[in-house]
Amino acid sequence: MEGTTGGEPGADAADEVVRLRLAIAYDGTDFAGWSRQPGLRTVQGTLEDALGTLFRRAGVAPRLTVAGRTDAGVHATGQVAHVDAPRAALVEVTRPKRSAGPGSEVGGAAAEVGAVLAKRINGILGSRDADVVLAAADVAPEGFDARFSATWRRYEYRIADAGALHDPLQRRRTVWHPRALDVEAMHAAAQSLLGLHDFAAYCKPREGATTIRTLQAFGWARGDDGVLTATLRADAFCHSMVRALVGASVAVGEGRLAASGPEALLHAAERSSAFVVMPAKGLVLTEVGYPPDAELAARAAQTRARRELRVDGVVG
Repeated sequence: MEGTTGGEPGADAADEVVRLRLAIAYDGTDFAGWSRQPGLRTVQGTLEDALGTLFRRAGVAPRLTVAGRTDAGVHATGQVAHVDAPRAALVEVTRPKRSAGPGSEVGGAAAEVGAVLAKRINGILGSRDADVVLAAADVAPEGFDARFSATWRRYEYRIADAGALHDPLQRRRTVWHPRALDVEAMHAAAQSLLGLHDFAAYCKPREGATTIRTLQAFGWARGDDGVLTATLRADAFCHSMVRALVGASVAVGEGRLAASGPEALLHAAERSSAFVVMPAKGLVLTEVGYPPDAELAARAAQTRARRELRVDGVVG
């Protein structure tokens, strides 16, 4: 089993720590965001409670490190996290059940360990009707860090305006807007914001955090059902940045703000009343990007050094 993150030379293999990469999806509607908070239901808290239940007999309480700490109501189909566990404990909780027959679960090979872990965690979560699912679990490559090895995060935001189909089956992840929006003007405004900038005008201030980000992609398109979808990608997003950028785009689409307005606000570098921050329900984390395996450790070290004083990967 590869992907160990601890253990002194000569130490017993059972004492080594194994890092697992987790792929996670969730409907954020009924969660108070990703991060564990006392007295509130959060994605991190729910998953760590499930891990705690599974690992209880091994005397371990694993904790998660996530790529992007989404805010209350934000969804994810491509969230990534990692968790560290002693090898012996991991083997213990993924052993075959006594009633298992031929061809059943096995707690040995790396791929099998991940598959069994995901199956058992989803069973604890209530996989038939859960609003959070562990889509996959794999032994992580050497040097992998879910947060600091990431090179970009991608989000989508959905709006059904006056000309779109208002599908009730999509109501939890789509914002219904009463007026028609000019998607061409919105796309042009979005394109003007690409690149490395101080996004203070679009970020909720947080003490000790920088608002400098590289917006790698931002565009709007109208689908066959008439729904407008924004796609945004950046090295990281500061708090409320995506929903603020979408809000400025909507102001352009309504004609309340010129297509050049969002860029002018960007250069002003302060929050404005020219637009409103859009609701969380339309926002979905769809993918997190990482470099090739051989570059993971170097990327993590570089990111830690560059972001020592910033709170990154937070979206609302």
